Amino acid sequence: MLIELRIDNFAIIQHLELDLDAGLLTFTGETGAGKSIILDAIMALVGGKADATSIRAGAERASLEAVFR
Repeated sequence: MLIELRIDNFAIIQHLELDLDAGLLTFTGETGAGKSIILDAIMALVGGKADATSIRAGAERASLEAVFR
């Protein structure tokens, strides 16, 4: 289970820290707010595809961190 997520300079997300409690989690927001990008970051953390194009414009590097229980 994913319990913490930290994203820095990934796609349009400059900085995001999420503490995730047990139970149902939903992401809502307007088009372009970054909901799918959060899922892309999680996929990259578990072995999915990520490359230099995922680094936020103007940043030198991106950082993804997660804590799983």
